[in-house]
Amino acid sequence: MTAPVAIHGPALEARGITARLGQAEVLHGIDLALAGGRWTSIVGPNGAGKSTMLKVLAGLLAHGGELRALGRPLADWSGRARAQRLSWLGQGGAGEGSADDLLVHDVAMLGRLPHQRWLAAPSEADRAAVERALRSTQAWEWRERPLGQLSGGERQRVLLARALAVEAELLLMDEPLANLDPPHQADWMQTVRALVAGGRTVVSVLHELNAALCADAMVVMAQGRVLHHGACDDPATHRALEAVFDRRVIVHRVEGQWLAVTH
Repeated sequence: MTAPVAIHGPALEARGITARLGQAEVLHGIDLALAGGRWTSIVGPNGAGKSTMLKVLAGLLAHGGELRALGRPLADWSGRARAQRLSWLGQGGAGEGSADDLLVHDVAMLGRLPHQRWLAAPSEADRAAVERALRSTQAWEWRERPLGQLSGGERQRVLLARALAVEAELLLMDEPLANLDPPHQADWMQTVRALVAGGRTVVSVLHELNAALCADAMVVMAQGRVLHHGACDDPATHRALEAVFDRRVIVHRVEGQWLAVTH
Protein backbone atom coordinates (compact mmCIF):
# COMPACT_ATOMS: atom_id res chain seq x y z
CA MET A 1 0.00 0.00 0.00
CA THR A 2 1.37 3.38 -0.97
CA ALA A 3 1.92 5.87 1.84
CA PRO A 4 -0.15 9.05 1.92
CA VAL A 5 1.59 12.29 1.03
CA ALA A 6 2.03 14.54 4.06
CA ILE A 7 0.10 17.80 3.78
CA HIS A 8 -0.10 20.95 5.84
CA GLY A 9 -3.51 22.26 6.84
CA PRO A 10 -6.90 20.58 6.41
CA ALA A 11 -7.31 17.54 4.19
CA LEU A 12 -10.66 18.92 3.02
CA GLU A 13 -11.77 22.53 3.25
CA ALA A 14 -15.08 24.10 2.22
CA ARG A 15 -15.65 27.85 2.17
CA GLY A 16 -19.05 29.40 1.57
CA ILE A 17 -20.41 26.22 -0.01
CA THR A 18 -23.90 26.30 -1.46
CA ALA A 19 -25.65 23.60 -3.47
CA ARG A 20 -29.02 23.10 -5.13
CA LEU A 21 -31.09 20.04 -5.91
CA GLY A 22 -33.52 21.06 -8.61
CA GLN A 23 -34.93 24.44 -7.66
CA ALA A 24 -34.23 24.09 -3.95
CA GLU A 25 -31.07 25.31 -2.25
CA VAL A 26 -30.06 22.56 0.18
CA LEU A 27 -26.67 23.80 1.43
CA HIS A 28 -26.41 27.33 2.74
CA GLY A 29 -22.96 28.93 2.95
CA ILE A 30 -21.11 26.09 4.68
CA ASP A 31 -17.60 26.63 6.04
CA LEU A 32 -15.82 23.46 7.12
CA ALA A 33 -12.22 22.31 7.57
CA LEU A 34 -11.57 18.59 8.12
CA ALA A 35 -8.21 17.53 9.52
CA GLY A 36 -6.11 14.95 7.71
CA GLY A 37 -5.31 11.55 9.15
CA ARG A 38 -8.57 11.48 11.10
CA TRP A 39 -12.02 9.95 10.87
CA THR A 40 -14.85 12.47 10.77
CA SER A 41 -18.50 11.42 10.98
CA ILE A 42 -21.32 13.58 9.60
CA VAL A 43 -24.66 13.22 11.37
CA GLY A 44 -28.04 14.93 11.52
CA PRO A 45 -31.75 14.27 11.00
CA ASN A 46 -33.24 13.27 7.67
CA GLY A 47 -33.06 16.12 5.18
CA ALA A 48 -30.15 17.82 6.93
CA GLY A 49 -28.05 17.85 3.74
CA LYS A 50 -25.48 15.29 4.89
CA SER A 51 -25.27 13.25 1.69
CA THR A 52 -25.36 16.38 -0.44
CA MET A 53 -22.45 17.81 1.54
CA LEU A 54 -20.46 14.61 1.14
CA LYS A 55 -21.04 14.62 -2.62
CA VAL A 56 -19.83 18.21 -2.78
CA LEU A 57 -16.69 17.29 -0.82
CA ALA A 58 -16.09 14.46 -3.31
CA GLY A 59 -16.45 16.81 -6.27
CA LEU A 60 -19.53 14.96 -7.51
CA LEU A 61 -22.05 17.78 -7.27
CA ALA A 62 -22.09 21.29 -8.69
CA HIS A 63 -21.76 23.91 -5.98
CA GLY A 64 -20.99 27.49 -5.18
CA GLY A 65 -18.08 28.51 -2.99
CA GLU A 66 -14.54 27.16 -2.75
CA LEU A 67 -13.50 23.56 -2.16
CA ARG A 68 -9.93 22.46 -1.47
CA ALA A 69 -8.57 18.93 -1.01
CA LEU A 70 -5.07 18.03 0.16
CA GLY A 71 -4.08 21.66 -0.02
CA ARG A 72 -5.23 22.34 -3.61
CA PRO A 73 -8.46 23.59 -5.17
CA LEU A 74 -10.35 20.46 -6.15
CA ALA A 75 -11.28 22.08 -9.45
CA ASP A 76 -7.57 22.09 -10.40
CA TRP A 77 -7.28 18.31 -10.16
CA SER A 78 -7.43 16.16 -13.28
CA GLY A 79 -10.08 13.45 -13.26
CA ARG A 80 -7.39 10.79 -13.00
CA ALA A 81 -5.64 12.44 -10.07
CA ARG A 82 -8.93 12.85 -8.23
CA ALA A 83 -9.82 9.20 -8.80
CA GLN A 84 -6.43 8.08 -7.51
CA ARG A 85 -6.43 10.19 -4.37
CA LEU A 86 -10.10 10.37 -3.42
CA SER A 87 -12.19 7.22 -3.09
CA TRP A 88 -16.00 7.30 -2.99
CA LEU A 89 -18.55 4.83 -1.64
CA GLY A 90 -22.09 5.90 -2.49
CA GLN A 91 -25.22 5.32 -0.52
CA GLY A 92 -26.44 1.74 -0.61
CA GLY A 93 -24.53 0.93 -3.79
CA ALA A 94 -26.93 3.09 -5.79
CA GLY A 95 -26.46 2.69 -9.51
CA GLU A 96 -24.70 -0.66 -9.18
CA GLY A 97 -27.43 -2.78 -10.81
CA SER A 98 -25.57 -2.91 -14.12
CA ALA A 99 -22.68 -4.66 -12.34
CA ASP A 100 -24.74 -7.66 -11.21
CA ASP A 101 -23.11 -9.99 -13.75
CA LEU A 102 -19.58 -9.03 -12.74
CA LEU A 103 -17.62 -11.33 -10.46
CA VAL A 104 -16.79 -10.02 -7.00
CA HIS A 105 -13.08 -9.93 -7.84
CA ASP A 106 -13.76 -7.90 -10.98
CA VAL A 107 -15.93 -5.42 -9.08
CA ALA A 108 -13.15 -4.84 -6.57
CA MET A 109 -10.64 -4.51 -9.42
CA LEU A 110 -12.64 -1.53 -10.71
CA GLY A 111 -11.11 0.36 -7.82
CA ARG A 112 -7.72 0.01 -9.47
CA LEU A 113 -8.72 1.58 -12.82
CA PRO A 114 -7.35 5.04 -11.90
CA HIS A 115 -3.91 3.45 -11.45
CA GLN A 116 -3.89 1.53 -14.75
CA ARG A 117 -2.95 2.64 -18.22
CA TRP A 118 -5.68 2.50 -20.85
CA LEU A 119 -6.57 -1.14 -21.64
CA ALA A 120 -3.57 -2.38 -19.63
CA ALA A 121 -3.87 -5.69 -17.79
CA PRO A 122 -3.89 -5.54 -13.97
CA SER A 123 -0.42 -5.48 -12.47
CA GLU A 124 0.83 -7.49 -9.51
CA ALA A 125 0.32 -4.37 -7.39
CA ASP A 126 -3.29 -4.17 -8.57
CA ARG A 127 -3.97 -7.81 -7.76
CA ALA A 128 -2.33 -7.46 -4.35
CA ALA A 129 -4.39 -4.36 -3.53
CA VAL A 130 -7.62 -6.11 -4.51
CA GLU A 131 -6.79 -9.17 -2.41
CA ARG A 132 -6.00 -6.99 0.60
CA ALA A 133 -9.27 -5.11 0.16
CA LEU A 134 -11.41 -8.23 -0.24
CA ARG A 135 -9.77 -9.93 2.72
CA SER A 136 -10.24 -6.83 4.89
CA THR A 137 -14.00 -6.94 4.22
CA GLN A 138 -14.19 -10.76 4.54
CA ALA A 139 -15.24 -11.05 0.89
CA TRP A 140 -12.24 -12.95 -0.49
CA GLU A 141 -13.92 -16.35 -0.23
CA TRP A 142 -16.63 -15.37 -2.73
CA ARG A 143 -14.36 -13.60 -5.20
CA GLU A 144 -15.62 -15.84 -8.05
CA ARG A 145 -19.32 -15.23 -7.38
CA PRO A 146 -21.39 -12.73 -9.41
CA LEU A 147 -22.32 -9.60 -7.52
CA GLY A 148 -26.01 -10.21 -8.29
CA GLN A 149 -26.02 -13.43 -6.26
CA LEU A 150 -25.02 -11.70 -3.04
CA SER A 151 -27.18 -10.51 -0.18
CA GLY A 152 -27.43 -6.80 0.55
CA GLY A 153 -24.83 -7.02 3.30
CA GLU A 154 -22.44 -9.10 1.22
CA ARG A 155 -22.82 -6.72 -1.68
CA GLN A 156 -22.05 -3.75 0.56
CA ARG A 157 -18.83 -5.44 1.71
CA VAL A 158 -17.74 -5.92 -1.91
CA LEU A 159 -18.44 -2.29 -2.77
CA LEU A 160 -16.47 -1.26 0.31
CA ALA A 161 -13.61 -3.46 -0.92
CA ARG A 162 -13.72 -1.66 -4.27
CA ALA A 163 -13.39 1.69 -2.47
CA LEU A 164 -10.52 0.36 -0.35
CA ALA A 165 -8.71 -1.09 -3.37
CA VAL A 166 -8.12 2.43 -4.69
CA GLU A 167 -5.76 2.97 -1.73
CA ALA A 168 -6.62 6.65 -1.84
CA GLU A 169 -5.57 9.23 0.72
CA LEU A 170 -9.15 10.42 1.17
CA LEU A 171 -12.09 8.05 1.59
CA LEU A 172 -15.62 9.46 1.56
CA MET A 173 -18.42 7.03 2.42
CA ASP A 174 -22.17 7.65 2.46
CA GLU A 175 -23.96 5.31 4.87
CA PRO A 176 -21.29 2.57 4.62
CA LEU A 177 -22.93 0.52 7.39
CA ALA A 178 -26.19 0.07 5.49
CA ASN A 179 -27.19 -3.63 5.36
CA LEU A 180 -24.23 -4.69 7.50
CA ASP A 181 -24.92 -6.82 10.57
CA PRO A 182 -23.38 -5.71 13.91
CA PRO A 183 -20.23 -7.88 13.63
CA HIS A 184 -19.44 -6.51 10.17
CA GLN A 185 -20.19 -2.98 11.36
CA ALA A 186 -17.54 -3.57 14.00
CA ASP A 187 -15.20 -4.88 11.29
CA TRP A 188 -15.81 -1.71 9.25
CA MET A 189 -14.88 0.48 12.20
CA GLN A 190 -11.72 -1.57 12.75
CA THR A 191 -10.83 -1.11 9.08
CA VAL A 192 -11.38 2.65 9.34
CA ARG A 193 -9.18 2.82 12.42
CA ALA A 194 -6.42 0.98 10.54
CA LEU A 195 -6.73 3.39 7.61
CA VAL A 196 -6.46 6.41 9.90
CA ALA A 197 -3.53 4.88 11.74
CA GLY A 198 -1.83 4.61 8.34
CA GLY A 199 -2.37 8.31 7.64
CA ARG A 200 -5.56 8.14 5.59
CA THR A 201 -8.48 10.53 6.03
CA VAL A 202 -12.00 9.08 6.30
CA VAL A 203 -15.25 11.06 6.15
CA SER A 204 -18.49 9.13 6.59
CA VAL A 205 -22.18 10.00 6.73
CA LEU A 206 -23.73 7.76 9.35
CA HIS A 207 -27.22 7.19 10.72
CA GLU A 208 -25.78 4.84 13.35
CA LEU A 209 -25.06 7.43 16.05
CA ASN A 210 -23.13 5.05 18.30
CA ALA A 211 -20.76 4.25 15.45
CA ALA A 212 -20.50 7.95 14.62
CA LEU A 213 -19.45 8.69 18.20
CA CYS A 214 -16.47 6.37 17.74
CA ALA A 215 -14.97 8.75 15.17
CA ASP A 216 -12.31 11.34 15.99
CA ALA A 217 -14.55 14.28 15.10
CA MET A 218 -18.21 14.86 14.36
CA VAL A 219 -20.01 17.32 12.10
CA VAL A 220 -23.61 17.93 13.18
CA MET A 221 -25.90 19.24 10.41
CA ALA A 222 -29.48 20.43 10.16
CA GLN A 223 -31.41 22.16 7.38
CA GLY A 224 -28.38 22.46 5.12
CA ARG A 225 -26.12 24.06 7.69
CA VAL A 226 -23.31 22.92 9.97
CA LEU A 227 -24.44 23.48 13.55
CA HIS A 228 -21.35 22.07 15.23
CA HIS A 229 -17.97 20.54 14.42
CA GLY A 230 -15.89 19.13 17.23
CA ALA A 231 -14.23 16.14 18.85
CA CYS A 232 -16.48 13.16 19.54
CA ASP A 233 -15.47 13.14 23.21
CA ASP A 234 -16.23 16.86 23.68
CA PRO A 235 -19.30 17.60 25.85
CA ALA A 236 -20.19 20.43 23.44
CA THR A 237 -20.46 17.86 20.64
CA HIS A 238 -22.72 15.71 22.79
CA ARG A 239 -24.97 18.69 23.52
CA ALA A 240 -25.18 19.56 19.81
CA LEU A 241 -26.04 15.97 18.92
CA GLU A 242 -28.76 15.83 21.56
CA ALA A 243 -30.19 19.19 20.48
CA VAL A 244 -30.36 18.39 16.76
CA PHE A 245 -32.47 15.32 17.55
CA ASP A 246 -34.75 17.36 19.85
CA ARG A 247 -33.24 15.66 22.90
CA ARG A 248 -34.76 12.34 21.91
CA VAL A 249 -31.23 10.95 22.27
CA ILE A 250 -28.96 11.44 25.27
CA VAL A 251 -25.23 10.76 25.14
CA HIS A 252 -23.90 8.62 27.99
CA ARG A 253 -20.55 7.01 28.67
CA VAL A 254 -20.96 3.26 29.15
CA GLU A 255 -17.94 1.06 29.90
CA GLY A 256 -15.58 3.59 28.39
CA GLN A 257 -17.60 4.25 25.21
CA TRP A 258 -19.90 7.12 24.32
CA LEU A 259 -23.40 5.94 23.40
CA ALA A 260 -26.44 7.83 22.09
CA VAL A 261 -29.38 6.39 24.02
CA THR A 262 -32.93 7.03 22.79
CA HIS A 263 -35.68 7.82 25.22
